[in-house]
Amino acid sequence: MPYLNVTEVESAVTRLAAVYPAAELTELPEPSVEGRTAHALRIGTGGRDVNDAVVLIGGVHAREWGSCEILIDLAADLLEAHRDGTGLTYGGTAFTPAQVRGILEGLDVVVFPLVNPDGRHYSQTVDPMWRKNRNPALSGGDPEGVGVDINRNYDFLFDFGTAFHPAAPVRVSTDPADPQQVYQGPSPFSEPETRNVRWLLDRFPRTRWFVDLHSYSEDMLFVWGDDDNQSVDPIRNFLNPDFDHKRGLADDLLYGEFVPKADANDSIVLAEQFSRGAKGVRGKDYTPMPGFDLYPTCGTSDDYAYARHLRESSKGKVLAFTVEWGKSFHPPWPEMEQIILDVDAGLLLFCLTAVT
Repeated sequence: MPYLNVTEVESAVTRLAAVYPAAELTELPEPSVEGRTAHALRIGTGGRDVNDAVVLIGGVHAREWGSCEILIDLAADLLEAHRDGTGLTYGGTAFTPAQVRGILEGLDVVVFPLVNPDGRHYSQTVDPMWRKNRNPALSGGDPEGVGVDINRNYDFLFDFGTAFHPAAPVRVSTDPADPQQVYQGPSPFSEPETRNVRWLLDRFPRTRWFVDLHSYSEDMLFVWGDDDNQSVDPIRNFLNPDFDHKRGLADDLLYGEFVPKADANDSIVLAEQFSRGAKGVRGKDYTPMPGFDLYPTCGTSDDYAYARHLRESSKGKVLAFTVEWGKSFHPPWPEMEQIILDVDAGLLLFCLTAVT
């Protein structure tokens, strides 16, 4: 099949909820700027908030078409295998019926395949390389100034001019018409798409794991994205203004973002398990590494999701990750079909590792 359009993505999500008792449809509260309503699925056999949850999101960057298909196929595979009492096989990576049951009985798998429907529609019908959403509010009439980069709009070191060293090559901009399309927006959570993701994390307070699907580079990233990780000095953290203007330089002594050793170790294990599952399908090597090793960022979903419990003690801790699948934004469909198998196998082994 070809890539799904926006209507087909939503139809697939709602149909899965209608067909399988283990799937519950969740409507996100805020429509997009162009009036589109998005839906997520909670997949699991327990009641809401009985089990810990893993939240999987995709379709954030408009041009990264395959993320929606990856998540819809994952949901369909899990639900069908659970209903029929069968296992799942993705090339050389296989899961037994007992393992499938273990995931659905021990976890809530929350799947939100299309965070940015307006952007996807525009990318598929007008400009294949469009990345942002389609908010025109600050464009000043410039077509290139339409839209906000959803994955720079979360509340994590949003004031990058203050947070980062002047020489840090952080990929974010205050210019709506920035040619890299990394405009962060006027304020954190200015966009309905990011507010929907925040709402979803609040809606499932037992979320303990979060994965955002992107392309491309064949990596499995874990926090942090603003600087090198360190587990020695807790004073060096994103909340401490004493380290403003020092973040974002690699292999320096000015700063390193603190992460407790236990969280760092757990993140590495989960990232490695994802990579092992993906490699087993057909030998593709996904590299597990901190997000900063790709390039410095701020305002991203994964750093925000993990940082929540450090900002507010009432929030549960969420180990957060970003998958960068494939080697292009919209591969030929036969290759995308293989990428779907790679990533779904990796995500299932990730979930199995989390639940055990």
